[in-house]
Amino acid sequence: MKLRVTDLDISTGGIFVVILNEKDAKKLDVRSGDRLLVRHGAKETTCIVDVSLGKKAVPEGRIGLMEEVLAQLHLRQGATVDVHLTGKPESVKHIRDKLMGRHLSYQELYHIMEDFTQDRLTDIEKTYFVAATFTRGLSTEEIVDLTRAMVETGKKIKFPGIALDKHSIGGLPGNRTTMIIVPILAAAGFTIAKTSSRAITSAAGTADTMECLARVELSEKEIKAVVRKTGACMVHGGAMQLAPADDKIIEVEHPLSIDPEGQLLASVMAKKYSVSSEYVLIDIPMGKTSKVHTREKAKHLQHMFELIGRKLGMQIKVIITDGSQPIGRGVGPLLEAQDVLSVLRNEPDAPQDLKKKSLMMAGLLLQMTGKYGSDGMKAAQQILESGKAWKKMHQIIHAQGAVRRPKLGRYRYEVRCNCLGRVKEIDNEVIAKIARIAGAPEDKGAGLYVVKKLHDIVKKNDLLYSVYAESKAKLELAKEMVKSNHGYVVR
Repeated sequence: MKLRVTDLDISTGGIFVVILNEKDAKKLDVRSGDRLLVRHGAKETTCIVDVSLGKKAVPEGRIGLMEEVLAQLHLRQGATVDVHLTGKPESVKHIRDKLMGRHLSYQELYHIMEDFTQDRLTDIEKTYFVAATFTRGLSTEEIVDLTRAMVETGKKIKFPGIALDKHSIGGLPGNRTTMIIVPILAAAGFTIAKTSSRAITSAAGTADTMECLARVELSEKEIKAVVRKTGACMVHGGAMQLAPADDKIIEVEHPLSIDPEGQLLASVMAKKYSVSSEYVLIDIPMGKTSKVHTREKAKHLQHMFELIGRKLGMQIKVIITDGSQPIGRGVGPLLEAQDVLSVLRNEPDAPQDLKKKSLMMAGLLLQMTGKYGSDGMKAAQQILESGKAWKKMHQIIHAQGAVRRPKLGRYRYEVRCNCLGRVKEIDNEVIAKIARIAGAPEDKGAGLYVVKKLHDIVKKNDLLYSVYAESKAKLELAKEMVKSNHGYVVR
């Protein structure tokens, strides 16, 4: 069927969508959610159908195209296209197979990742894939194959020099060690091109926090220039199409705040594999309210990361760290950025737990290169305390493009203790949730500033933490959450 184009001047954000008048839909025997092959000259693309019940938006004989389809086919208002009913992508069958518990091959996982990357799947189909891996799990072979498929359906970059990398599996508020480790390693002469995802369940990810200081959405050309100039970068991985399917999977995981083990492993390793990292340090925070609750689970993940690393030809070291409470004082992009800067500037009131953990991890990575023997931490400390790391961070910020610093949320609520005692527990999940309800990470100036840490003695009416929000409405929502559970056990 030939139809004339109506430019709807609407973007879907990725998925290719067309709208048919209900009469044309009946002629083609097409329903909402079906797929049409839209062809113009030598160009064609598969699109998902929506149906208009009236003639005002899309009259009979016309086809409404979203911006993504117009750009893909280089079409304008009034052009003529051929449309044909087509079947669902082969990957939908593979997703159904995984829902039934079947093992998927590399080729099948590749098809799914390619369709994720090319936006050929509906939101429902993508959600079912994430749900299938969450409920059915992935074998070691599937995780390795998924990692490779994520990388092969995106770009791969090889940076000059010895490439180091690190990653924390998350779940620990304020754990912004990356932004201290990267300038230390770069100042030592190594290459560390850090590509990070945005926060899924936390109040901030490295990309969200770095965005308070510098641009993180850089093109591949810009990233290469930054790394050539400074030896490092800290950017959002989705900006350079490294394992792009991973970011689309994260978008599905985000609303439900789930992070399936197989996806977690593949996500981390794909980002490292795509930039040809030679030495990788992975941090698994373990604690009652962190992402990993038990030592048994932490040891299992440690084994899995090391196994997958070997199969991909990478040198991986995995450490299990204390995940019993937030690291540093800030929880939320700007507050965490302020913690990082205070450590790099060697300020006397800088959070010492963040400094100590960062130095330990930077030291281990230096030792992994074989160039420092057992003196890696000493070398890292010298680089930090001499000011070289801060100088390097300053270079990275300006190479990426310094931005105007966000302001701390103007609305504040103080959470105080109602008894005398000692801090016995801090619930990481509750602290992160309060910060998110207050607006983090979307609102850069929202979050928490933690005053009391584990084992601190507190008196009645002592300040435990302050909540910051950029809007009064969000602060009121955070206050409601605090009233039901403020996240502290004091006795």
